[in-house]
Amino acid sequence: MKAKDFEKQFDEDVDLTASLNLSKAKRVLQQQKRVNVDFPTWMVDSLDREASKLGVTRQSIIKVWLAERLEKVALTHSSNV
Repeated sequence: MKAKDFEKQFDEDVDLTASLNLSKAKRVLQQQKRVNVDFPTWMVDSLDREASKLGVTRQSIIKVWLAERLEKVALTHSSNV
């Protein structure tokens, strides 16, 4: 299918899933990259307590909190433009 036809059908709310090869689909900017970060012991202990209260892992709470902070920063920067 040509891109022009695809876009037309998309704009008309046609279900295009049959036209897609989802086995090769990738989420943009969602590739994982491992990083090492050293935290003071008190911070690790606090993270573990909060993670335990929420029933999640330390890694999960770090990811969520960092994502929330980065979104907040991005919103602040976009409103200042």
